[in-house]
Amino acid sequence: MSIAPKGIFVPLITPFNDDETIDFQSYKKVIDFQIESGVHGLLVGGTTGEYHVMSLEERKSLIKAGCEYAAGKVPVMTGVGCSTAKETIELANYAAECGAKWGLVLPPYYHKTSEEGIGEFFKEVAAKSNVGIVIYNYPGATGVTISPEMIYELSQEENIVSVKESADFGHLCEVVSLTKDAENFTVFTGEEHFILPTFSVGGQGAFGILVNLLPKELVELYELAVDKHDINAARDLNRKLSGIYGLMEAEGSPYPGPVKAGMDLIGIKGGKVRKPLTQPTDEIKTKIKDELVKLGYEVKSPVGVTEV
Repeated sequence: MSIAPKGIFVPLITPFNDDETIDFQSYKKVIDFQIESGVHGLLVGGTTGEYHVMSLEERKSLIKAGCEYAAGKVPVMTGVGCSTAKETIELANYAAECGAKWGLVLPPYYHKTSEEGIGEFFKEVAAKSNVGIVIYNYPGATGVTISPEMIYELSQEENIVSVKESADFGHLCEVVSLTKDAENFTVFTGEEHFILPTFSVGGQGAFGILVNLLPKELVELYELAVDKHDINAARDLNRKLSGIYGLMEAEGSPYPGPVKAGMDLIGIKGGKVRKPLTQPTDEIKTKIKDELVKLGYEVKSPVGVTEV
């Protein structure tokens, strides 16, 4: 049985070459940066990693590389969501062969099913997968909301060990309350603004696009809030970071473009996003640069932006 994850997990970006092939050399550098910064785990091939604009073979190559580059230093979760349970199970078991501990799974979407159908989908995936299953509740992208009651029901399954909540905060709070006594089950937020509030109500972990850019700061936020129970210090750090939170999904600059631009500014290749995603605007790049300077970073001038 897979042990439930907890802590700060980075949903890794995927750097691309100019021809939009995966830049594996830069990918290793991104992973090294995260490990050196103290993150508790990696998420390979999630939404921030642009899995949705990749072929199945590319997804597999990214999973294999991510597991090899992590080299057992930190545990790896992989995005394995597919349209059918059969495809999801096949990708999850491929990830297990590569060394992944968990698979992040979206509910069935587009052709919407019933709550019962969603539950049976996850139960089948969990029963036939060799990685621990993490439910991904992301109604903003899928158009499907998994009810707190269904998440509680699924938390009772032996191989379903966690949920990534990217719904509203009230939904997350209800899930935390319902699953508080579930054995080997944790609740993560997927939203930067909700990281500190999630820890305050009993959640055990967080993903965030921004972890790619500011891993040390977000690991520190976890340590202050969860390990040291120093809410005042955690609140002060959260205030310092709040200015950059909203820039990660700024209107007109679809993510992960902004965080990739931010990484370029601190000297770690983020690079361009893959079509049909569009590149971040110069305005967003400048705002990210300004926030990084406030946090004490030495940054380059954004490409295409002239210093005044």
